[in-house]
Amino acid sequence: MIKSLQIRNYAIIEELEMNFSKGLTIVTGETGAGKSILLGALGLIMGKRADIKSLYNLEDKCVVEAHFDVSRYGLKQFFEENDLDYEDNMVIRREITPSGKSRAFVNDTPVTLNILQDLSSTLVDLHQQFDNLDIHQVSFQLRLLDALAENKGLLAEYQRGFTRYQANRRRLAELIRRNQSAARELDFINFQLEEFNAAALKAGEQEALEEELTRLSNAEDIKKILAGAFQQLSESEVSVISQLEEVAQALKSIRKFDPRLEQFFGRFDSVLVELNDLSQEFEGVAEETEHDPERIMQVQQRLDMIYRLENKHQVSSVEELLEIQESLQKQLDDIGDLSNEIAALEKEVARQEETLREQAEELSRRRHAVVGGFENKVEQMLGQLAMEHARIKAEFIRLEELGPTGLDEVNFLFAANLGSRMQMIKDVASGGELSRLTLVVKSLVASAIPLPTLIFDEIDTGISGDVALKMGNILRRLSNEHQVVSITHSPQIASKADVHYFVYKRVKEERTITELRNLELEERIHAIATMLSQSPPSDSAIANARELLSAG
Repeated sequence: MIKSLQIRNYAIIEELEMNFSKGLTIVTGETGAGKSILLGALGLIMGKRADIKSLYNLEDKCVVEAHFDVSRYGLKQFFEENDLDYEDNMVIRREITPSGKSRAFVNDTPVTLNILQDLSSTLVDLHQQFDNLDIHQVSFQLRLLDALAENKGLLAEYQRGFTRYQANRRRLAELIRRNQSAARELDFINFQLEEFNAAALKAGEQEALEEELTRLSNAEDIKKILAGAFQQLSESEVSVISQLEEVAQALKSIRKFDPRLEQFFGRFDSVLVELNDLSQEFEGVAEETEHDPERIMQVQQRLDMIYRLENKHQVSSVEELLEIQESLQKQLDDIGDLSNEIAALEKEVARQEETLREQAEELSRRRHAVVGGFENKVEQMLGQLAMEHARIKAEFIRLEELGPTGLDEVNFLFAANLGSRMQMIKDVASGGELSRLTLVVKSLVASAIPLPTLIFDEIDTGISGDVALKMGNILRRLSNEHQVVSITHSPQIASKADVHYFVYKRVKEERTITELRNLELEERIHAIATMLSQSPPSDSAIANARELLSAG
């Protein structure tokens, strides 16, 4: 609950402090005295945008600080998740500098406005006319029915299971995606390996084939030239070898006459032997060399296949291709089939869904069981608040897929007047009607839903007399379980206060400022009497005020 609110240099507030009671705090004052300014300052605490125009003194910073007792709100996890120091007595502070810069703090730790909004929404429910109130929201309407149906335990169990179910569904989708991706990758690897296996590459074959192709392409020249060389060396009438043999015979006859001649003869004889060998090899190669167009085509095709694979895989040798083939085979061996894991998870997801659907059906049954009584009570209480013909209906929408709260969505339909068509609340209720409807609904579920501090701004618009008194009684009962703050013009509602603040204006140094006073008993009597009649109040108004307070 909120314990205190300090405001400095905001709008026409120079400086003031407001302390709040555990029960019902009432704020009254003349129109324009600054009651809405208090709510504006509180809005800063709740994370609303700041405006430099809000500064009372443009040369000083604006500071709004609120103290809360959060010991019953279970906020420790929120503080841990946002790296904040937790204390049961929490302080939220907003500062606006003259330059227009705004800063927010929780227990002196700077925070973003998003964090501040999330935190303050669990602490303060600020109900102002024409705001988008939570009663408009489908999530709140369903939450309300769950509270009346005492679904808290079952819903918590369902939501824990639903979280696991969603996680398993995401895991299953990921496994299927990975398996499909693996299957596509497997097909591609197999395709590449089939190409390599069909190629049956061998290390060194590219060089051998290139040499063979060169030889086959020049076979005719090789045969012609080697045959001619053999003929000139050995077969012609004046062959080179026959002439050299005559020289060898001549050298042989003189070799004994000079040691050098013996050496010459040996060297010459070696040349002659080598020429004879070469002549025979020339003849052999010439005889075995044939122009073979078919073999040329085979070799060329084989080389073309190798070149194509090298170009495809951006390498330049058969050895590199063989390394790629080995790598592809390893990848193939490493790819696992996820089918068994997928089948097991599909079975688990189906089991979870069956359990969740059973729980969702029970949640729905309980919701339907309480909705009739809820509608009747709301209509009865609205009748007491001068809305005798108001009707409300909870319209259920059945979902096909499981959701975070089961298989139900709910919309509250409302008609304020006799003969009016029932429509969604946000489309039909006026500010005053919506205020009364919200008060009635929240009072019915106050003990079932852990509502935060409730702040009502002029919820009494358009009502007076006995209706206002009944509204005051509702607020009073509501304050037995929750901290309630109400800004009102109604003396009947004001008479129900545990603490009564009066907002007024005074002139200070030629400037109008807002002041706040916590009224004592006689001051309350005078303020309520003034609200009943005029200023100064009549004796009868004072007597009436005393009667209202004694009845409160």
